[in-house]
Amino acid sequence: MIQRHNRQGFTLIELMLAMSFVSLLLLAIAMLTIHMSNIYTKGITIRDVNQAGLAISEDLQRSIAGSIPFNVLPNPAVKPDYKNVDDRGGRLCIGEYSYIWNYGKSLKASPSTAFTTFTDNSPIRFVKVPDRDPSLCEETGTAVVDKARATEMLAGGDRDLVLHSFSIMPAVSDTESGQVLYAIDFVLGTNTEQQIMNGVCKPPSEGVGDENYCSLNRFSIIARAGNLPGGSE
Repeated sequence: MIQRHNRQGFTLIELMLAMSFVSLLLLAIAMLTIHMSNIYTKGITIRDVNQAGLAISEDLQRSIAGSIPFNVLPNPAVKPDYKNVDDRGGRLCIGEYSYIWNYGKSLKASPSTAFTTFTDNSPIRFVKVPDRDPSLCEETGTAVVDKARATEMLAGGDRDLVLHSFSIMPAVSDTESGQVLYAIDFVLGTNTEQQIMNGVCKPPSEGVGDENYCSLNRFSIIARAGNLPGGSE
């Protein structure tokens, strides 16, 4: 006696539905991976900006705490140990050290247009230089810094971090102790000019691209200078 076995397989419609489901699942996984990658990239960018800003803030506070009060308002009658700034960058001379920087827009141009450069013509971002004179702030035009003596505090890295603005003003002074508090405000971030509008990064809706590599942060700190020579303890 011959036995017949009915073998049933998937129909074409069932195969198409299964393939469609797998395709949608793979697409969802790909979209989730891209989204997570964008969040991670944005987080790394924000972290780099914050770490660099905090490092600069702490160094400024330490250096100023070890100096005597200094003049930050242009005054022809006072030795120019103040902040010397133009639209390309600036210098802050506090006695023991001087801080020199170029703004992001200056770094985008040729080195010859920078406010201050290294001796090898490489760009300066934000450097700290021993400068007791302070000779660097006596220079009103483009100055050159010995690279061997300078400490670069704002490495460009993958995010191309730069200063966008810097200001310092005396906030409070104590005539008895000779101490002065300085209010320092600076904006630090990525050097992506096409992605920045009115001091903030453009939203993804602007369609600029690479929004995850754009980040700006404003740092506002108070730094205290030590006693004046002969001031009361």
